[in-house]
Order: sequence, then structure tokens, then C-alpha cells
Amino acid sequence: MKLKQRLFTPGPTPLPEEVRLAQARQIIHHRGEEFARVFQEVRQGLKYVFQTGEEVLLLTASGTGAMEAVVANLFSSGDRVLVVRGGKFGERWGEIAAVFGLEVISLDIEWESAVNPDLIRKKLAKDSKIRAVFTQLVETSTGVVYDIEAVAKIVKETEAVLIVDAISGLGAQPLPTDRWGVDVVVGGSQKALMLPPGLAFVSLSPKAWRLGENSALPRYYWDFKKAKKAQEKNQTPYTPAVSLICALRESLKLLKEEGWENVLARHAKLAQATRKAVLALGLKVFSKVPSNVATAIEVPSGIDPKKLRKIMRDEYGVDVAGGQAQLAGKIIRIAHLGWMDASDMIVVLSSLEMSLSKLGYPVKLGKGLAAAEEILGE
Repeated sequence: MKLKQRLFTPGPTPLPEEVRLAQARQIIHHRGEEFARVFQEVRQGLKYVFQTGEEVLLLTASGTGAMEAVVANLFSSGDRVLVVRGGKFGERWGEIAAVFGLEVISLDIEWESAVNPDLIRKKLAKDSKIRAVFTQLVETSTGVVYDIEAVAKIVKETEAVLIVDAISGLGAQPLPTDRWGVDVVVGGSQKALMLPPGLAFVSLSPKAWRLGENSALPRYYWDFKKAKKAQEKNQTPYTPAVSLICALRESLKLLKEEGWENVLARHAKLAQATRKAVLALGLKVFSKVPSNVATAIEVPSGIDPKKLRKIMRDEYGVDVAGGQAQLAGKIIRIAHLGWMDASDMIVVLSSLEMSLSKLGYPVKLGKGLAAAEEILGE
């Protein structure tokens, strides 16, 4: 019998049936009235998810495309920006900014730690020419969540804008965009929004739009003004991923039916249960400030993480993520993100226990599960 395959990676994430079926329908013309109706629903749904009254721009791209678009639309060559680098994706902000000729000031932090907002305060106080602060909501490569509310309060008192990569964190961690005063939020389709990869989203505050008025960097496809003008007519400036947008309408409906606070609470509960199970097995959670997106687990000495992941995948049909860059061969990451519930976590945790046992780790089968069930059963 062929194994059922279950994704526990921090993107792509599993797809609800409604989302899968929406993509199987006959495609519609992106300049027709039916698409306009769909897109109008999507525009309103994205405002609900981003918790903003501002327009949320939709781009046919991965999250990295939206990150690049933000840089291209808001800055000019030579602009000075502060980049928090606490993992692979913090580094990506810096790499994109450097490609466009921005002057990057790096705020490097330990990969298992969250940025101390006071360090950002000091950097901004010392240098009034910093135009923006780039950071993550969740650093996906380490499983760490940052205190964006505190960072936003600091940046708000300056001329700089706060730009947050929330590609993995949106929907798993609280991020009330308008209430916290976050100027730019970047999201992606393949995480908590329960879609395949291919769509990215950007919300911008009035402060961010004003900054963009002075941008002299070249762009064509990534032009935010064109996108906003088209969206106000329920259109896109260029041909979009039509089937993904139709599927997005379904995922947004599901999220609204569940209720945003319930979505966040579900992610928090699954994450708490996973962490408790990991500790019960005598393992260590890598992140000092663990997120609700994914749990990064330090692999015990003597256990090959590649073999561990292979057994989980090939013998139990469970696919988890490994470490990236300097964490390759040191951690595995179990996502509890998107279309997941208590039963999913029972499957992945039992697979982890049995796989560790096969590799000779002294695990008492069921001990981690029992710890998780105390949380999941509440």
C-alpha cells in the first residue's frame, strides 16, 4: 500500500479540500466580470487577514518576489537601512537591499534568539539617516518569533518605516497591522493561508506610500502604483495567477468562518503541544523565543538528522524540514502551520518517537504523545 504523505514543513503547507477543488474548476478570464467579483472578495478578505484598512497588494510571485518589490518601490540607491539578521531570511532582506544599491547596516543577533528592541532604538537614535528597519515576524529558519509590537512603537517615533516579513508568521502569530502601526507587511500564499506557492501580498501604510514617492529605483512588473490603481478597479495590471486567486477566495472564507482569533489560538495550541512533547522526550527546543509557526528541535548527538527525516518520510509518510545554512545537520523543524489540527500533531509526534527509537535514541514510546495530549485535550 502506498503511504499517505503528510506535510509538516513551514511551507508549502497542506491544502484544504475547498482550495484544491477551486483550482480544478475551468479557468476564467482575468478581464471578465466573474474575475472582478472574485477579486473584490479577495481584496476584502486580505484586509481581514492583515487587519488593516489599507489596500493589500496582490502579486503573482513567491514571498521573495514581494520582498524585492518592496525594496524597488520604496527606496533609492544609497538609502541607508537597518536589517535585523537572525537567520536565513533576515539575511535575505540584506541581500536584496544590497543588490539595489542600498547602504545596509546589519544588526546581527544569535540565530536562536529574538532581536532586543532596545538595540533597534539605539541604532535609530544614533543615525537619523536610517530610512527603514527590515525584520521578520517569525524567522522561519530558526523558529523564533520577534516582538514586532515593541519594535513598531520604537520605529513609529522616527522618520523610518518598519518593514516586516510576515510570510510564515501571518496567521500563526498576532500581527494587527494598523493597531501596532506596522508600515509594510509582506505575506505569502503557501503558509497559514493554506494555498500553493505563487501569490504574495504587501500592505503599506500612508507613511510607507509617502516614502515611495521619492523612490528612484527601476521597476516595471513590480510597480506598486500600477498595482494599486488596477486593484481599485478589481483588476491586476498584468495577467495574474487566476486559479490561485480563485483558491484564495476559498481559503479566506475558511479563515473568516473559523474567526481570526480562533485561527491564532489554534496555532498557539498546536505549537505548545509540540514543544511540550519535545521536552518530554528529552530533546531541546532550539529557539529561545519559539514561534507558533514551527518548532525547531536540536537533534541529539549521535543521531543523523538526514536519516531521521528519511525514516519519518519513507516509513511513516511524514515530511518535516531540516536546518538551513549554519543549522544544516543540527536541527529539524516541525511545522504546525496552516490547515492542521490536533490529529495532525499526534501523527507527526508519534512518527518522531518511532523514528528516534529506530536510530537508537532511548525514547519511551508514547511519552511525548502523552505530554502533547495534555494540551491538545484541553
